[in-house]
Amino acid sequence: MGVSNHNLSQIKWAEEILSAEGVHVSAVQNHYSLLYRSSEKAGILDYCKENGIDFWAYMVLEQGALSGKYDTQHPLPAGSQRGETYNPMLPQIEQLVSVIRTIGEKYVVSPAQVALAWAIAKGTTPIIGVTKVSQVQDAVKAMRISLTVAEINQMETTAEETGVDTRGSWEKPMI
Repeated sequence: MGVSNHNLSQIKWAEEILSAEGVHVSAVQNHYSLLYRSSEKAGILDYCKENGIDFWAYMVLEQGALSGKYDTQHPLPAGSQRGETYNPMLPQIEQLVSVIRTIGEKYVVSPAQVALAWAIAKGTTPIIGVTKVSQVQDAVKAMRISLTVAEINQMETTAEETGVDTRGSWEKPMI
């Protein structure tokens, strides 16, 4: 049994109810990226690790904003929901993508692969939307990257410094 977009108290409550029937929460699916780490800060990742629950991270690439494909000179499509949401944030996000890109150069991979590798290093399973075979191949390459603690810290610090909040309008705070 899995839950999605639940905070820690809701996950524990679901586990309490389910375990009374001999069923357990086996998966949590929440928004999680370098720009939105509320599940980590709320203790959800730790709870999942301690209790053998898989954590499935969606929006790891923030709808492409962390892919390295978009910047202020090459914004997301105008008039799209993604463009409306992320284009105003691109000046701040560019600083993070620059750090991600530099780390990617070391491993000879794209910024998207570095962002995926970060999520994997954090103990999550990223959910990604793919439309091309090359994107699946890129995901496989991301699984083979072993980021250093210093690289993870550098990305997380830079992400915090952006001041960007990518919590969706449908999402309640995790904390």
